[in-house]
Amino acid sequence: MDLLSNYIIHQADNALILGHRNSEWTGHGPILEQDIAISNIALDLIGQARNFYQLAAYRINELNPGEKIAEDDLAYLRDGNEFKNFILVELPNGDWAKTILRQFYFSVFQLLLYRELLNSQYSEIAAICGKSIKETRYHLKWSSEWVVRLGDSTEESKTRMLNAQQALNPWIAELFLPVDFEYEATALGAGILPEDLKEEWYQRVNKILETATLPILSAEKKSMQLLSGKKGVHSEHLGFLLAEMQFLQRAYPGCAW
Repeated sequence: MDLLSNYIIHQADNALILGHRNSEWTGHGPILEQDIAISNIALDLIGQARNFYQLAAYRINELNPGEKIAEDDLAYLRDGNEFKNFILVELPNGDWAKTILRQFYFSVFQLLLYRELLNSQYSEIAAICGKSIKETRYHLKWSSEWVVRLGDSTEESKTRMLNAQQALNPWIAELFLPVDFEYEATALGAGILPEDLKEEWYQRVNKILETATLPILSAEKKSMQLLSGKKGVHSEHLGFLLAEMQFLQRAYPGCAW
């Protein structure tokens, strides 16, 4: 599989895995309105994942005549070490505060990324991002409002947000550490190096954190990154997630509804 295909799959994997995590809240949200909201965000993300998987499958088949890879193969028939998503999105949901903060961190990154990829020289990537960025703006607005609501509220909600920061902040560094397929996509004019998004990401995130009276982040603070989901080195949590998500397809190969 070529590096540009891996770059496209990276976008799909992030959206699919976070979409699956958010779907775990369906029927368990704190209030009905927010239960529906996060379920809709899950659907948006899975829709984005489908578009990227379809594009990746088309490219793989084009480069390898005779291949018959489909989006379902990429989503359901790869093992954990073949997934290229961020560690951040595969972490367990935890409580509502942790889920909200994770969505906020990711949505800021995704919005900045999609904005730049609108200018991708690979028109199919630009088209997917053009369609998806409207959804991402809503995801960011929704999660930002919740960060402020929880951070600048009761002692209990602030404590939960502080705990969420402690759990999630060590995994931020991976967002901005480029790997081979990102270098290749950038060289081809199809992608962008994530480090180019770093300064604005911290500015946007810290503006909301400050409003929420939560500790702001330092872009200079070094974090030990022992795992790299983009390189296929994941936490133990991804294996359990995939076991649940992929069960039907693996138990009944080729089954169609």
